[in-house]
Amino acid sequence: MVAANIVAKEKELDDNNVFAVDDDLKLLKSAAIYGANASGKSNLAKALSFMKWFMINSSKETQSTEKIGVEPFELSTETEAKPSFFEIVFLLDGTKYRYGFEANQKRVISEWLSYVPKTRQTRLFERVSDGNSRNIKYLSNTFNGKDIYPKTRNNALFLSVAAQFNVEIAERILDWLTKKVNIVSGLDDQDHLSYTVSSLATNNDNKSKIIQLIKKLDLGIKQIRIKEAEIIAIEQSSYHFKTPYSIKTGHERFDKQDNYVSMKFFDLDSHESEGTKKIIFIAGLLVDTLKYGKVLIFDEFDARLHPLISKAIVELFNSKNTNYNNAQLIFMTDDTNLLSNKLFRRDQIWFTEKNKYGATDLYSLVEYKIQKDASFESYYIKGRYGAIPFIGDLSQLLGEPNV
Repeated sequence: MVAANIVAKEKELDDNNVFAVDDDLKLLKSAAIYGANASGKSNLAKALSFMKWFMINSSKETQSTEKIGVEPFELSTETEAKPSFFEIVFLLDGTKYRYGFEANQKRVISEWLSYVPKTRQTRLFERVSDGNSRNIKYLSNTFNGKDIYPKTRNNALFLSVAAQFNVEIAERILDWLTKKVNIVSGLDDQDHLSYTVSSLATNNDNKSKIIQLIKKLDLGIKQIRIKEAEIIAIEQSSYHFKTPYSIKTGHERFDKQDNYVSMKFFDLDSHESEGTKKIIFIAGLLVDTLKYGKVLIFDEFDARLHPLISKAIVELFNSKNTNYNNAQLIFMTDDTNLLSNKLFRRDQIWFTEKNKYGATDLYSLVEYKIQKDASFESYYIKGRYGAIPFIGDLSQLLGEPNV
């Protein structure tokens, strides 16, 4: 998320939403991606999620006969037989790396890694395949993986194999990817509950920050209790298992004179709303991302969240005070309430739109020349930036009414 050379209408956005890596490179703390349904927003998150999984696991969780989980673009005869292309550029310990690969369902066609140790980009390795044979076109002594490449299967990544054999650069890259980059969906919030629970179950600094976040979001929750459920016996077999931790939310009780009486605890799963549950599910993830300067890619970000709560979460990232370690949030959303020039610079807003051939274009609002006081939301709804659905005439959908 490289910042463009622009100035926001609100000067504080330039101060808070952007951070400098060096004299030449500035990055953004957040980016919102908008687009019509079926425009490709979620596919972007899915592609990134696959790339992360394949980089980490292809050497150890796939067999030589297994297909690679890529899907060619089949709406074009030009591309349906071509490999899928993946590439990321990232900073690791202050050094810029560029890594990518091309693959079809049968094999990795090419793979490359370079970095910028000082001022010039330098290749660490380049792998190519002509379909019948495979070879390393270039391998730097810095990467130190000369004896490892022959162990790399056609359907595995050399980077993944190198990490398995303790090549330091590969290990550090995959460790960063595993620990510092999270790709999640707002439709599967319960998957993120384990981190929140583990933080709340231990008396550490994250616990207090999670509870503080939940209190500040006006859910009426004053306390949270975590209790491990009892062991349950399964009558049909001799196995036993433990259910997950139960979460109790504490709400204040008052008498008829509105005086506080006591704290009443409710079961999160059966008594709280879906929106409240989502906030508690992701609270640990948000605190962890901000505290340790991680990257969070969030599909369906606004699902089951009030617009003001979505805005408050974005503001946590767009702030020097709460995001002092320069964590980054990239999210896919349909919540146009967030489309504000008081919240985002133009380079923080992106759109996905399918062209007439069914392919997705990803582009930024910074590509449009607009007045500084223009309403991002109003112009978007009016179709000034594209990336909206064009809905046909529905007035006669069910035919004439029966008289």
